[in-house]
Amino acid sequence: MEKEASQLHWNATYESKREDGVSWFQDNPEPSLSLIKEIADRSSAIIDVGGGASRLVDNLQEQHFEDVTVLDLSAAAIAAARGRLAGTGGQIDWIVADIRTWSPRRLYDVWHDRAAFHFMVEEADRDAYLSTLGRALAPNGYAMIATFALDGPEKCSGLPVQRYDASKLAQVLGSGFALVRTLDHLHLTPWGSSQSFQFSVFRRAPDT
Repeated sequence: MEKEASQLHWNATYESKREDGVSWFQDNPEPSLSLIKEIADRSSAIIDVGGGASRLVDNLQEQHFEDVTVLDLSAAAIAAARGRLAGTGGQIDWIVADIRTWSPRRLYDVWHDRAAFHFMVEEADRDAYLSTLGRALAPNGYAMIATFALDGPEKCSGLPVQRYDASKLAQVLGSGFALVRTLDHLHLTPWGSSQSFQFSVFRRAPDT
């Protein structure tokens, strides 16, 4: 999907639905939070890619992580998260951008993505995403990518997705990334249906 169409789609989604009116809503952002705590300390630079209105940033702030960035294509999603955290005193870097064309100005120790990459169904989109990842993630940094599992849904929010397991995802990332952790996760939507996810953590080689 082209950038303009993507922005319109996701802005309309976040503007027309309540926070808990989307299938991906989590009041408790697990297993993302636990995995981040395994690989990062409070001074680690963390970016939540496609973070939308996710409550992961709230929890990272409550856990006293000091360097958190949230990036999303949707200005409406970012506005919702910023509004929710207004007055809490946390220093969050909010970025409205398309991950396929964004130019990072710094390096991050942890790249977290829960369900953005699986929307990259075209090879050109995957290549653009991985190019941004390569420019944003520090050597020895961690890329945590969660997608629908092989038995997960074929669509989300009306859009097609690409499903993965850890092995398939490792092939896409290439030899510069080593798989260090993977787990299956059954996500329950706000209306009680289940969705199969996989969460995989990769460490970038020091010389890439």
